[in-house]
Amino acid sequence: MSSFKYKQKKLFVENISVFNLAKRNRTPFYLYSGLQIKENYSNFIKNFKNINPLICFSVKSNSNPYILRFLGKLGSGADVVSYGELLKALKSGIKPNKIVFSGIGKSEEELKLAIKKKILLINIESESEALLINKISKKMNKNTSIGLRLNPDISVKTHRKISTGKAEDKFGLSKKDILSLCKKINNMKNLRLNALSVHIGSQILSDNPYKKSLKIIADIIKKTKIKFKFIDLGGGFGISYRKKEKKIKLKNYSNLVNNFKKKFNCKIIFEPGRSIIGNTGILVSKVQYIKKGRNKSFIILDAGMNDFMRPALYDAFHNIIPITKTNKKIKGSVEFVGPICETTCKFGRYKNYQRLNENNYVAISNVGAYGFVLSSNYNTRPLLAEIFVRKNKNKTIRKRQNLLELIKV
Repeated sequence: MSSFKYKQKKLFVENISVFNLAKRNRTPFYLYSGLQIKENYSNFIKNFKNINPLICFSVKSNSNPYILRFLGKLGSGADVVSYGELLKALKSGIKPNKIVFSGIGKSEEELKLAIKKKILLINIESESEALLINKISKKMNKNTSIGLRLNPDISVKTHRKISTGKAEDKFGLSKKDILSLCKKINNMKNLRLNALSVHIGSQILSDNPYKKSLKIIADIIKKTKIKFKFIDLGGGFGISYRKKEKKIKLKNYSNLVNNFKKKFNCKIIFEPGRSIIGNTGILVSKVQYIKKGRNKSFIILDAGMNDFMRPALYDAFHNIIPITKTNKKIKGSVEFVGPICETTCKFGRYKNYQRLNENNYVAISNVGAYGFVLSSNYNTRPLLAEIFVRKNKNKTIRKRQNLLELIKV
């Protein structure tokens, strides 16, 4: 989060004071740095410079149309997993030939739109899906570009709820099934088998699982003798939520992929989400109350688990930082919690945190990915505003939801 820095003990995003923004905008709200997005995207490109991949940003990680347009202008495509995400990507100016459609349960309506728009790839995850796409394409007199998603049965060191590449996970096809389906697709006259795809999980901090995936893909290519136009290597690259967490060595992985590309003469696709957008956002919240408990003090925020689900859903750690620093400390433990009527509505526990008063502001860090997109109206609470900062300007890129509209019957 290099774009979020303290100046004279006040937190700034680029050249703008977060405190001043909090005074002018109703809390809680999401706040993003355009500079950080641009830096992250540029660094990703730099790491894979020799490969010249097509980058299809994972829209599920952050689907704000303004951010999609911003990334599109930087050269990004889109990886989508629903009708809505596909429409958002297209309306944000991302060209169909830079869009891939993933997901195991695509409806007929979703497939018709993807086929009609002639997107780059529909990554299929079952034989039934292949048959349905062929049937729809025939009716529409189209020839549809598809990829087959591999489930490589690889164990990844990540949270069990975001692992997608093991045999017991619902995603993709086994190596055996892919070899079988490759033969059957020859008889599906309205399909063009252009790609092999793989995505093994999220928040991955080691390149070892990716190495294993490349070996399995190489073996499939040799056995099928198909010259795939694209190899879609997915995303899942992790970021450092804690100071001690080591980032994945993308340069090492880049060298492996470069050798792979030369050997099989294919175009590489990546689907990064978190690694591009994760550390670009904070959730600004106000201290509503401070309540003393038996063993700790509760810092009750105006942000709830409906606004930011990751801690409740994944036991995820997100550092909570004060908007204004002081040298005074609170003795003992404090727990940051929200107002939702659930015990799981909490964000983190600390010892000897700096002293806070009611109506002070704090920021939950690294919320750019899977932050707003996972929020809900639970407890009949309006969805939050999203604000975008670039240099010394700020823009509301999503207005706070109107409560009166929400309660309309």
